Amino acid sequence: MLPDSPDQSETPQTPQTTQSTPNRESAQSVGAVCVVVIGYNDRAHVADAVRSALAQGPSVAEVVAVDDCSTDGSAALLDRMTGEDARLRVVRRDVNSGGCGSPRNTGIDAVTAPYVMFLDSDDVLPPGAVDALLAAAEGAGASVASGLCVRRELPSGREQPWQESLYAAHSVLARPSQRPGLVHDTLCVNKLYRTDFLRAHGIHFPEGPFLYEDFVFTARVLAAGPRIALVPDRVYVWHVRRAAERLSLSLDRGHIDNWEARTRACALAYDILLGAGQKELARAARAKFLDHDVRMYARELGLRDAEYRRAWWAHTRAYLARYDAADWELDPAAPGRLLGRLLLESPEPRDLPRLRDLAARPGRLLPPYARASDGTPVWSEDLPQLSLAPLLTSPVERLPLALDAELRPRARAGALTLRLHELYGRVAAAGPRELDVRWKSRDDERARGRATVALTPAGADLWSAGLPVDLGALGAGVWDLRLTVRFADGAEREVTAAARTGAGRLRRRAVPSLRHGVLLVQPYATHSGALALRVATGARGLARVLRARLRRLLH
Repeated sequence: MLPDSPDQSETPQTPQTTQSTPNRESAQSVGAVCVVVIGYNDRAHVADAVRSALAQGPSVAEVVAVDDCSTDGSAALLDRMTGEDARLRVVRRDVNSGGCGSPRNTGIDAVTAPYVMFLDSDDVLPPGAVDALLAAAEGAGASVASGLCVRRELPSGREQPWQESLYAAHSVLARPSQRPGLVHDTLCVNKLYRTDFLRAHGIHFPEGPFLYEDFVFTARVLAAGPRIALVPDRVYVWHVRRAAERLSLSLDRGHIDNWEARTRACALAYDILLGAGQKELARAARAKFLDHDVRMYARELGLRDAEYRRAWWAHTRAYLARYDAADWELDPAAPGRLLGRLLLESPEPRDLPRLRDLAARPGRLLPPYARASDGTPVWSEDLPQLSLAPLLTSPVERLPLALDAELRPRARAGALTLRLHELYGRVAAAGPRELDVRWKSRDDERARGRATVALTPAGADLWSAGLPVDLGALGAGVWDLRLTVRFADGAEREVTAAARTGAGRLRRRAVPSLRHGVLLVQPYATHSGALALRVATGARGLARVLRARLRRLLH
C-alpha cells in the first residue's frame, strides 16, 4: 500500500474561488486528470456531460466515456464526438450492468492519468472544476480532493448546495477522522482521486445492479485514511429531473426495494469503516443514517400505501436493532434519534403526521405533549417508555419547536396567522419575543415579504402573531415560508411552520389584484407538512394552471 503524505493536523487555507484564480496550470498538472463519464440510454444528455469534461482544459488528459450497452444510439453519438477532440475515448460494455458501479470500475481500469474523477451522463462539470481540485490535491500532497456539489432542479434551474458546511473554506485533513462529518458526503462525483491510491488500496465500486454504490465506494476511500483537501469551489452540478420519464435511482423511492437497497449500502459502509479501525467514522455513519436517511424517507411515509408503510417500518426496526447503546447517546434530543427510538418502541406504524413533522428540516414536535406518571415528558400516554427527557436539557436553539400557520388569501392582502406551541416549559422559560418572517422563492434566491412581528401570549401554551401578506408583490412562483424565532436571552431558532389543514384552509382561490388584475393563490402543505404558497398572476397565469390541471385529469 502506498503511504500518504506525513501526518499533520487539519490546516485551514486561504479561501479562494474558481473564478478568482483562472490560471492554475503547472508543469505537473497539464494532462494529469482522466474524467470517467458513464451512461446508459442517455443520448439526450451525454454529449453535454462529455463536452463539459473536455472544456476543463489542458489539465484533462483524457475523457473515458463508458457506455453501459446502450440501445438508444448513445454509443454512435459518442463515436462521432471522438472526431471533435482526440482526448475522448469510448469504451463499450457488452452487457448492461444494471447499475453505476460496474461502468465506473471499467473506467478506473482504463485510466492512465495520475488522477481520476467521475461524471454521470446527465450531469456536468462547471468551468474550472478540475483545476480547482487538482491545485488543491497537488498543493497539499493529498490523495483525495473534494469540492462543493450543487443540486440543480430542472427545468426551474433552482440550485441547492450539497453538504455545504463541509466546504466553507479551503482546508487539509491529514486523515478523515479529523472531520467525521465527511460521512455525510456520500457522493463520489465531486471528488478527485489519485489513481495509484485507488489501485494500491483496491478501492472499487460494488459490481452489478447495486443501488447506492457511492455509499460503499466512499466508505472504502475513507477507510483507507487518505490525506484530503477540501475546497469551497463549485466542482459538480447534479441535475435533478423529477419530471423525467425514468427517474434517477436516488429519486425513485416509491418501492420498498429502494429502501432495502439503501439500508444494505449503509450497513456495508459501516462494516467497512469499523473493519478498518475507523470507529469514530463508523459511529458517525450510523448517526448520519438516523439524521439523513431515516428522516428523508419518514417524511414521505404518508404518500405510500399501507403495505409499503408496514414493510418500511419492519425493515427499519430490524436495521436499528443492530445499534448499540453508544449509538443512541450522541445528541439524544436530535429528531433522527427520537424517530429511531419511536420505531424501536412501536411494532406497527403510528402517528405518521407527527412523525412527518419531526422528520422535517428543521424538525417540529407538534402536540400532544404527554407526561408519564412521574412527570417525565414522553411521546404519548400509550407509549410512556419513549422518554422525551433529553428535550429538557437541549439548548433552545436546537429544540424541535412547533409552529403552525394559516394563510387566508384576500383581495388587498393575505392574512397570515402564526402560532408557537409550548414544549414542556422550555419555550416559556426562554421568553419568546418575536418572529422574523420571509417568503423564499423556489425558483431562485429571492426572499420577499420580510417582516418582524411580535409574539404575544394566546393562552397557557401558545404564542401568536399575525401580519398581512402582499400577494401581488410576491408575484408568480412557489414560495416557502421561512421563520426565525427570537428569544429574550438573544437565542434564535430557524423554523418552518406546519400548514393548518381542514375547513377549506388550503383551497385554491382567485383574488383581484391592482398590480396583476387577478391572482390564483393556493396555500398548501409540502411533503414535510410545512406551509408553502403557489401564486399564478394574470389571466395568462390562470390559463396555464387550468391547462395543466386539465392535462393531469385527462392523463
